Amino acid sequence: MNRRDFLKTAGSVIGSLAIQGCASFTQRPGRLSGKPNFVFFLVDDLGYTDLGCYGSSFYETPNIDRLAAQAMKFTSAYAACPVCSPTRASILTGKYPARLNLTDWIPGLQSIDAPGSRKLIPPQFNQQLVLAELTIAEVLAQAGYATASIGKWHLGDKPYYPEHQGFDINIAGNHRGQPPSYFYPYRRRNQKLENLAGGKKGEYLTDRLTDEALKFIEKNRNRPFFLYLSHYAVHKPIQSKKVLTAKYKQKAAKLPSPDRPRFVQDDNVVTRQIQDYPPYAGMVESVDDSVGRVIKRLAGLGLTENTIVIFMSDNGGLSTQIGTIAKPRATAGLVPTANLPLREGKGWLYEGGIREPMIIKWPGITRPGSTCDEPVTSTDFYPTMLQMAGLPLIPDQHADGVSIIPLLKGEQSLVREAIYWHYPHYHPSGHRPAGALRLADYKLIEWYEDNRVELYNLKDDIAEQHDLADQMPEKAASLQQMLHNWLKSVNAKMPGPNPRYKASGERRQDNEKQ
Repeated sequence: MNRRDFLKTAGSVIGSLAIQGCASFTQRPGRLSGKPNFVFFLVDDLGYTDLGCYGSSFYETPNIDRLAAQAMKFTSAYAACPVCSPTRASILTGKYPARLNLTDWIPGLQSIDAPGSRKLIPPQFNQQLVLAELTIAEVLAQAGYATASIGKWHLGDKPYYPEHQGFDINIAGNHRGQPPSYFYPYRRRNQKLENLAGGKKGEYLTDRLTDEALKFIEKNRNRPFFLYLSHYAVHKPIQSKKVLTAKYKQKAAKLPSPDRPRFVQDDNVVTRQIQDYPPYAGMVESVDDSVGRVIKRLAGLGLTENTIVIFMSDNGGLSTQIGTIAKPRATAGLVPTANLPLREGKGWLYEGGIREPMIIKWPGITRPGSTCDEPVTSTDFYPTMLQMAGLPLIPDQHADGVSIIPLLKGEQSLVREAIYWHYPHYHPSGHRPAGALRLADYKLIEWYEDNRVELYNLKDDIAEQHDLADQMPEKAASLQQMLHNWLKSVNAKMPGPNPRYKASGERRQDNEKQ
């Protein structure tokens, strides 16, 4: 059954099953069968260690830390891709990016340097989340939910905007991956932020999106709602409010001398190792303020006990980039955060690019202050939210998601074979086309340029410093075969050889001849 047929026939069935399946929630006057609200905070480019509750001592996140103390915190939560658009698609569809053929940020990297320097040609991929997919927003809307997408969309141009994917309203969402500016009037040169009318001088985008979220909550207080608050922060441009930048400049000046270099250079890649960049810290604090304001409004309206709060990032923190540390001041803004002890950052299939902070508060179900170490991934939200709302599962749709309700109820593991990644693209961080999987404590990465594999035991080596592929060849071969089988099963599009490729020595000779 395709998406359109499902929507035509399933509305009444979903509604009746929803009423039967949510007995754990109290009926409220004026609310449709007491179904829980969902508030989903999705932060852009927030690193695993960018929160106080995940180990940061420089960034200040008291509201998110308080949320974690009231909720379950996940320590092995993964984005389905090390860049934004594919992960966002995985959340909304319950499918891996490879299955969707949406494997890079839209529109993707057109060139990283001279065409002859890349060994592979990445595959073409969908430039939108196709309308044939039945999003979680569409299913919830059919079940009587008010739905809002507020903030970043980045899943296609106008025919594919949120209002065509199950959301009643779309505020500030468009085809772009970042705003021209975080300050009103949200313009830069000939670019402007679409779908955000009005505003006033001095207004900050993160605050404005939160204002719109509060209006949505207030308007829909007497019916179930799904608020997808998808902040543009902390993505570039790195711009925070002046008062917060000044605050963190003072804080940075008082830090003791670091025990390691602020930046390290590995070949042509620069990686930040210290969290001390004031404008970025200010952006993180503004996101934290947003979370605090939303939770306070829920409490003021008496909605806390009937609202499930989810917090997640779409990929790792921007800590790694092709470049040089010859100009430290320029480098500071180029790579604004650090992900240590995780390796690398956004754009990489190492842990720094895909392991995310994730928090879920399900009142009456999750134990306050609990921690879960079981690996989960962004495709899991779809089936989990369906079950939370008392709705029937749709296995053909959320084909790659697993409901994590057993974990939320305190169980220690899930029935799952492995978690997979396919990122067949080059990235400005220096990443080369690759695939990966995690099975229990082991993680394998295969680099598509030469089919070389790396194997790590994440339980013993979260920093991925000790490649075990040579020591455990049978294990590496077994996991590599699993990865290959999965790639075939989802019809993953693979990169092909570049006929113009020349090795570095050949390029050097050509340059000398010129």
